[in-house]
Amino acid sequence: MSIVNKLKNLNLDANAMIGLSYSSGTDVFVHNETEVETALAETDVVYTFSELVATPGLRAATRFGGDVIQSMRDDGFLEDYERNGDFPSFLAETITDNFYDQGFIEYSTEKYDHKRGFCTLSVDLEIPFENFMKTQPFVSGWTVSVDTPNGTLTFDS
Repeated sequence: MSIVNKLKNLNLDANAMIGLSYSSGTDVFVHNETEVETALAETDVVYTFSELVATPGLRAATRFGGDVIQSMRDDGFLEDYERNGDFPSFLAETITDNFYDQGFIEYSTEKYDHKRGFCTLSVDLEIPFENFMKTQPFVSGWTVSVDTPNGTLTFDS
């Protein structure tokens, strides 16, 4: 059963929030302080995030509030976008180039020793149920969660 069908069967309120989480990581060197740059280059987190938030009408927001696209627009990161371009790729490049100026994607590094470690990039988003159902975004690989009166239900897609 698809995620959309599972969510439909829950009879959620249109304003209920759907949680989406995605993460991936890679082995890195930590002694030269390039672990985040390596994870940005070797994982698909930024592009997967960009592809999702670029879905027209979705209005994905961070868990701290605020529409991702509107936030990027307000901060001037979308001014160079040419309307007929590949918007997800533009977003991915912009987020990667300005990674430390934005708080959309978090990172953590587990150090194995003084040289090696593992860096994980992760993102958590919230989307109104109504928008999720209207747009039916591609969420393969994302963990989808929703709060219900009986607790939080989580689905891996």
